[in-house]
Amino acid sequence: MDASTGVLSHLRVIEIGSSAATSYCARLFADFGADVKKVEPPKGDPLRRSLPLTPSGQSAWFAFLNLNKSSIIIDPAAPHASTRVTELIEDCDILIDGRDVDAADCPSIDLAAVRQLHSGLICLEASWFGQSGVYAGLTATDSTVRALAGLIKLVGPVEGPPMHAPDFQTGILGGLWGFIAAASSVIAQVQRGGGRSWSLSIFESSLALTEYLMSEAFAYGDVMHRIGINRFWPGSPLGIYETRSGWLGVTVVTPAQWRAFCDMLELPELRDEPVWIPKENCLKRLEQIEEAFLPKLKTRTAQEWFEEGRKRRIPIVPVPEISDLLQDTEKKERGAIVPVLLGGEKGLTVGSVQRLTLTPPRRGGKVPALGERQMVENARKDTASASTSRFDSTRQPLQGIRVIDFSMGWAGPLCTRTLADLGADVIKIEAIQYPDWWRGVDRTAAYIAAQMYEKRARFCIMNRNKRGITLDLTRPQGCNLAKRLVAGADVVVDNYSVDVLSKFGLGYEALKAVNPRLVMMSMSAFGTDSAHRECRAYGSTLEQGSGVPTLIGSPSEPPVMSHIAFGDPVGGLNGCAAVLVALIHARTTGQGQFIDLAQVECMMPFAAPWITVHSTGGTPPQRYGSRHPQFVPHGCFRCAGDDNWIVIAATDEHMWQRLAILIGRSDWAADPSLKSEEARRGIEDLIERGIEAWTLTRDADCAMSKLQAARVAAGVARLPIDLLNDQHLRSRASLQEIERAFMGRHPQLSLPIREGAYPYPIRIAAPTLGQHNREILSGLLDLSDAEMEQLSRDGIIGTAMLSEGEIATTKRVSSD
Repeated sequence: MDASTGVLSHLRVIEIGSSAATSYCARLFADFGADVKKVEPPKGDPLRRSLPLTPSGQSAWFAFLNLNKSSIIIDPAAPHASTRVTELIEDCDILIDGRDVDAADCPSIDLAAVRQLHSGLICLEASWFGQSGVYAGLTATDSTVRALAGLIKLVGPVEGPPMHAPDFQTGILGGLWGFIAAASSVIAQVQRGGGRSWSLSIFESSLALTEYLMSEAFAYGDVMHRIGINRFWPGSPLGIYETRSGWLGVTVVTPAQWRAFCDMLELPELRDEPVWIPKENCLKRLEQIEEAFLPKLKTRTAQEWFEEGRKRRIPIVPVPEISDLLQDTEKKERGAIVPVLLGGEKGLTVGSVQRLTLTPPRRGGKVPALGERQMVENARKDTASASTSRFDSTRQPLQGIRVIDFSMGWAGPLCTRTLADLGADVIKIEAIQYPDWWRGVDRTAAYIAAQMYEKRARFCIMNRNKRGITLDLTRPQGCNLAKRLVAGADVVVDNYSVDVLSKFGLGYEALKAVNPRLVMMSMSAFGTDSAHRECRAYGSTLEQGSGVPTLIGSPSEPPVMSHIAFGDPVGGLNGCAAVLVALIHARTTGQGQFIDLAQVECMMPFAAPWITVHSTGGTPPQRYGSRHPQFVPHGCFRCAGDDNWIVIAATDEHMWQRLAILIGRSDWAADPSLKSEEARRGIEDLIERGIEAWTLTRDADCAMSKLQAARVAAGVARLPIDLLNDQHLRSRASLQEIERAFMGRHPQLSLPIREGAYPYPIRIAAPTLGQHNREILSGLLDLSDAEMEQLSRDGIIGTAMLSEGEIATTKRVSSD
C-alpha cells in the first residue's frame, strides 16, 4: 500500500444518526484516508447548528468533528429512502451508528438483515448509557453524563456550585473508544476475516477519567471532596497560579520536586513540609502553604518560571490562552493545528494527534457542505466487503499481538491495558530498582518490608491482563534480554522522558534493526522534536498546557482545571488509537514505524471549537461558568442535604416547557415570548432561582427521577466513591470483582465497548513485581535455571523492590 494514499484508504465508512461521539470516531478514520460518508437529512445533522459559530455562521464544533468527510442527503419521506441507506451500508466496511443518541431523521433500516448478508461488516452502535441497565434510555447531555460519571462535583469553590467544562468532552472520549473498537476489528479481520458488532456506552467511556479516583476511594474511603478551585485531594501544590504576567500550571508530586520548588522560590522553611497533606488538615494546610508561595510567584512571569523550572526538573508550564495556541509555530509544524475550509471561510482547527511518522494523518482539509461529496483516493479492493467468513466469537480482536510495555503511571499503562483487554499479550517490564511509580514512590525500609508496593489499587487497575517481569535496563544484560523480547513482538510502548530508552540502546533505530515490522510509540509530554522535549510533566501538566482551563469557569476567575490528571487517560486512549492504526499498516504491509505522540496535543481537541472561532474572527472565547452557550437553562443546582447537586439542561423549547411545568411555573411554559433561548437568556437569573427553589426541597436522586420522568436532561453530580456502588454499572456487570495477591478482592471497571450483552471478563489480575520472570525469560527466551539464578544474584531480575540503600550497593557492585 502506498502510504501517501492514507493508511486507511482501503476502508469505506458510513456514519448515520447524530452524535458527537460517532462523528469523532468517523473523523478519526477520515484522518488516515478512509472514505467516510455522512448520511444527513435535508436540514442537515443537528450538530451543524451547534455553538460556537464562526463569523459566517458555521458551527466550529461540527467542523472539527467532520473534517474530510462527504455528506449524503437522504430524505426519510422520499420513496426508497430506507433502500438507499441499506445499499450504502451493504457497500461499506464499517458502519458507525449514532441513532440511539439522535436519529436525525435517518430512515429505518433492518440492520440485523444487513449483517446477515454482509458478514464482514464492522458495526459500532453508540448510546448514552448502553442498551441495557438502569439508565438505558434516559435523556442526557454531555454535562449531565459527566455529572453522573463523577467528573463535576470535585471541581470548583468549596461552597459550590461545582464547575464544569463546556459540552465537548464526552464526544471526544466516546469517539476514541468507538475508534478503538472498530480499528481493533479491522486488525482481527486482516488476520482472521469476518466482521464484528460493538455497542458503546458514552457514559462508561467517560469513566476512563474517573476510574483512578474510584480506585483511590476504594483504598482510602470517603476522602475526596471539593476543596477549592485548582485544588485536588490529597493536597500539594497542584493547580494554576497567577504570576507577574500570565498563569502558571504547577504539579509537585515527589518530595524531591517539592524541595526543588521551595528552593526555586527561596522558601527553605517549607522544604520539610509533607508533599501530601493528611485529610484532616488538607484545606487549612494548603491555604497556609499557598499564602507563602503565591506572593513569590508574582515576582516573575510565567515564562520565566517555566525556564527556571526546566533547569530544576519541576513539572511547571505556562497556561496558554487560545490566541497563544494559534501563534504557536511548533504546534503548526507538528500538525497539532491545521488549516480548515468551512464553505468560503478559512480557519484553523485541531489536527490528528496520532502522529505516525511513516503513514502520517492528513494535515487539515475541508468540512463538507450539506450534500457535498469529497474526492478520496481509495485503495480498497473490490473483494473487501464481500467477505463471507465468520469470526470466532471466542477470540478477542487482538489475540496474537504481542506488546512490550516499558510504561509507568497512568497514560502508558492505560494504553497497553486497553490492548491487553482486547486480547493482546502485554509484557510489562519494570525493575526492582525502579518499579512503576504507581506502586508508590516511598523507598523507606518500612514501606518495602510491608510490601506496600504490591497493595496499590491504582496500579492494579491499570495493569490487569498483563504479564510482568523485571529487568535492570541500566545494565547490558537487562538491555540484551529486553531486545530479544522485542525481536518477537509487534508493539513497544514507552512513556519515559525523551531519549531514556535510546541511552539504554533501546531506541527505535536499534530496535528496528532487530524487528523491521515493529510499531514503537513514544508517549512524551511535548513530542520528541519539541523545544520542550525534556520537560517533566504529569497528566495535570498536560491539561494546564493545553489551553482548556482558560475555557472553564467565570470571567472573574483564574483558568480552572477540571481534573487532577486529565491528560493521562486522554493520552492513553489516543496512544492506543495510534498503535492500532500503525498495526493495521504493519499487518497489511509488513512495515513497522515510529509513533511520536505528544500528550499535550491530545488535550487540544477539547478546545477545538474555540480555536476555530478565534482563528476566523479573532473573538476570544466566552466563559459561561455552569451555563451553556446554547441551552437555556443549563446549570448545576443545589439539592436538599449537604453538598448535593444536580445538573439540569433544557436542550429545546419543548424540554423547556416540560421543565417549567414540573417546577410549578406553567406560566413560563405558556409564555410564547420564552420559546427561544435568546429570550430565556434575558431572565436566566430568574429561571435559575426558580429551578433551585424546586431542587432545594428534594433529594438529588429524587429530583433526577422526576426530571427524567418528564424527559428533561438531568444527572446527579456523583463523587467517585459513589460509582463503586452505582446501580447502573452494577446492573450492566460493568464492575468486575477481581482477586489479587496482597490486595484481595477489589472492583475494576470493564471496557465501555462490548460485543454482546456482557463485557469481556478480566482474565488475570495485575502482576506482582517480577511475577512472570521464569515464565517469560525461560519460556520465551529459553534461559536455563543457572542463567536465571545468576540474573537474580546480579540484581538484573527479582521480585522485591529495593530500598535506596540497596540500590546504592547494587550500583557499587555493578561498577566493580
